[in-house]
This record gives sequence, C-alpha cells and structure tokens, in this order.
Amino acid sequence: MKRISIYLLAGVALLSTACSDFLDTAPHDALSPSTTWKTENDAESFVVGCYNGLWDPSSILYLDCGSDIGYNNFPWEGWRPWGDGSLASSNTGASFYNFSIIRRCNTVLDNIDNVEFTTPGKKEDLIAQAKAIRAYCYFRMNWWYGGVPIIGSYLTAEEAQVPRNTEEEVRRQIAQDLDDALANINAEPSERGRIAKGAALAIRMREALYYDEWQKAKDAAQAIIDLKQYELDPDYSNLFKLTGIDSKEVILADQRIANIYGLGVVGQMYNNKDAGWSSIVPTQNLVDMYEMSNGLTKDEPGSGYDATHPFANRDPRMEKTILFPGQEWRGEVLNTLDEFEADGKSKNINYPTYTDNASKTALTWAKYLDPIDQYSNIWNTATCVIVFRYAEVLLTYAEASNELDGPSAQVYEYLDQIRTRAGMKPVDRTKYGTKESLRELIRRERCVELAGEGLRRADILRWKDASGKRLAETLLNGELNRITGTINYSETDPYKRAVISDKRAFIENRQFVEKNRYLPIPQGSIDKNPNLKQNTGY
Repeated sequence: MKRISIYLLAGVALLSTACSDFLDTAPHDALSPSTTWKTENDAESFVVGCYNGLWDPSSILYLDCGSDIGYNNFPWEGWRPWGDGSLASSNTGASFYNFSIIRRCNTVLDNIDNVEFTTPGKKEDLIAQAKAIRAYCYFRMNWWYGGVPIIGSYLTAEEAQVPRNTEEEVRRQIAQDLDDALANINAEPSERGRIAKGAALAIRMREALYYDEWQKAKDAAQAIIDLKQYELDPDYSNLFKLTGIDSKEVILADQRIANIYGLGVVGQMYNNKDAGWSSIVPTQNLVDMYEMSNGLTKDEPGSGYDATHPFANRDPRMEKTILFPGQEWRGEVLNTLDEFEADGKSKNINYPTYTDNASKTALTWAKYLDPIDQYSNIWNTATCVIVFRYAEVLLTYAEASNELDGPSAQVYEYLDQIRTRAGMKPVDRTKYGTKESLRELIRRERCVELAGEGLRRADILRWKDASGKRLAETLLNGELNRITGTINYSETDPYKRAVISDKRAFIENRQFVEKNRYLPIPQGSIDKNPNLKQNTGY
C-alpha cells in the first residue's frame, strides 16, 4: 500500500508557521482560501496537512516515562516531571495543550464546500477524516487536562479568548465528530497512514475505555473485529521492525521515510555505546511484571523465579521488549552492570553512572531498536511508530467485557490469542475464574503486551485498587531504583550471565498526588487567554 504523502507532510509546516498562537488561537493562513480552495487536490492537500504532527511519535515513545515502567533522564526533554511529580504551572513538562491541528481541521470543514468534487465519495471521506482527526485531538487534550475550550473559527485574538468547556461537553463534541466520521469514512484507507473506519473506531474504543464506558468500548472493539481487516502478527517482535510496517496487526501508525521525513527519536533511545542518549528507558518494575514461562508470576510458589537471575525463564515478550544485561547484542555481551569491561581496565561506557547518555536503569528498550543494523542512520529512520494495533482491540474487549459481565469464553479466547502468539501458556481458567482475579490478569497482560507504546500512564490513572485509590498513587510514590550486579562472562546462557545482587541503586524520588490526575495548563496559554482557569492544585 502506498503511504500518505510524506512530501506534503514535510511541507505543510510552511503553512502552520504562518498561524498566530493566541489560544493557540485563531488561524491566519499564509495562503488565502479564495486562491487555494479550488480543486480536489487543494482539499486533499489541506486534509493531509491535518495529519502533520498528529500522532506525535516522540510523545508516544516518551509517554511511558510518566509511569512506573519508564524513565526519562533529561528534565529539559519534558517527560521527567511527569514521572517524578514535579509538574507545576511553571513546569508543565511535555505538553499536549495545542490547538494547531484542530484549527487546521476547522479550516478544512469551513472551506471544503467551496470545492467541486468529481470523484464519488471523496468529499465525504475527506470531511470524515478531518472530523476524526479533530476528535482525536480533543480526546487527547480532554483526557490529560480535563476540559478544554471547544474552538471555532476566530478572526481576532479577543474572539478566541473563550473559557474552558467541561470535560463532559468536550466528550460530547468528540462523540459527535466520530458519529459523523463513521457515517461516511472509507472502510479501508486509500493510503497507509490515513484514518479509515478501523482507526476511527479505535479512537472511539480507546476514549470510551479511558472513561470506563465499558459497553461503548466493547462495542467499538467488536466493530473493529467484525471488519475482519486485522489479525495478530505471528511474530510479536516483527511489529517493531521496519519489516513489520505492513503487518496486518497495525491499524494505524505514524508514517516516516528516512532522509525525507525521518524519525530521529529512535537515536535518543539507544544506549551510550550505540551512540544514543538513553533518553527513554524501561525500568526494573516492568521486568518484574512479566510472568515466568510456566505462566506463574514471579512471586507465586513454584514459579522457579531466581532473583539472582531475574531474566531467566520469563515470558518471551520480555526479551522482545527489553535489552537486558547479559544478552548478546551486536556480536558481544551486553554489559550495563560492571564499571569496567571484561579486561578489567577499560571503562564501560554503558555503566549507568559513566555518563548522562548511559541508561540509568541498566535497561534499554528493544522495541523499534532491535536490530540496530536495520537503520543506516539511527537519527534519521523510517520507523513508523504504532498508534493503534489489533492486540489493543482484543485487550480492550477483554477488559470491558469482564467489567460488564465477568469471565467468559470469548474473553479467555482473546487473551489466549495474545498469550499464545507470544509463546505463553493459555489462561488458567480456574486460577482466573472471577471478575477480580481476571481483572488482575488483564491489567498485567495490557502492560506487558503494550509496554513502551505510550499507554501505561493513562492506564494507572484510570485503574483503581480495591479501596478506590488510583494505581498511580501507589506505583508513582517512592524511590525509583535500578538493579546492580555483575556479568559472568564464563556463563554461556545469556539469560543467566547477569548476576544480580540484592542491592538496588537509587535513581530518583517519585511522587504522585491527586492533582496529578490532570496536567497543568501552560502558563503562557493562560496569559494569552485570561478566561482560561488553571487546573486545581497548580
């Protein structure tokens, strides 16, 4: 399948630079609608422009740093405050508060009727894409900020100084946009990277899931399943390689072409020895979540877990998700534990405290990074970061259905598809035979299956324990530590080369309080629009 025009995406920034930022506020496009809204190609180009920056692949990759399973070492990159709880109106960290794409969508919807279309259904599909894009943007801001202005087309900065709508009002706007989109959008995308019916349903599915609308989430997931367009990739790791770009599991992904519209954040993820920055790294908390290969959690009797060799006999998804010490990497043993190399003299530049660019957790993501030789330049890659994939659909159906009605044969079947694809045993129906026990498993499966894909923080914000407390309050309060130990080079088993001690090394203190459910609105936006009210506690 051809992909959405990379050339147009690369060039659309020229249009967006001409827009003033008074809400971000009203658009003043460099090109006048009276001279540009003439042909189908004009309309097509403006809709393609709405995709520019939409999926924000860097944010998808960084987002788990705001959770228990990820860490960002550099405060200036914006994600460390999400994790350590230092968020404030003057320290918003990475921000999703931006109306630029919504403004582009509004421009499309305000002007597309000026164009005469000759291709049947094209106008309706372009309008549907613009509405789905707008819905996604509102969903993202609404979830993180808890109610934002629903903006129209404004001619002056003063007109755009509107107050925030409530979270529920924004949700109604999202629902209406998605209803409109689904009524007319193409069943299948004309190009890879475009929103079609499956992706529009995925937006609805995720939005409903985040707000505990179980029936709506289940119905959207079922509608995606019923399309029969998607299936699990037989090879889990293939999804995160260049070879997996056209996998039938991918519902929607950001689109990149090296040297034309390449993605550089991949370079920031590699460890120091690979010329990376270790900006985005997994934590030992994630390792601890993987089941043993026999299907037992590491803390269950008979699991076979050995704390000295914590990487041995684990769920196969672990090694396909995380680069861990002791494994073979680029023709040698990966060592992030010893201060010196095997010769005892040379400094190990991957040792966590050697330099800022060495992983502070002693771990590195494998997703999108393995193998490194798939890239000719790690700073300019064709990596197409996944936004929605079919495994999320099955997990959403399982979670929503279990919350509605408890365990069912269908829920077990979908979980088994995900687990057995990875080489794990099917779900033990006896052990996970109640809504509560199955909930625990589904949450764990969602974490380990989708680790590093930007969903974990939202999950631990929405999930609560038996007392009604958000999981984030437990998981993001306290010390974040890393493993310590040594590499036994005489050991031939790569899963046992790392000999881990019972001591942990301190990385940072983390905190989460209830105000952190929502992010602070950037002070600059409040300065431009005095009708905006800051979130409580900031």
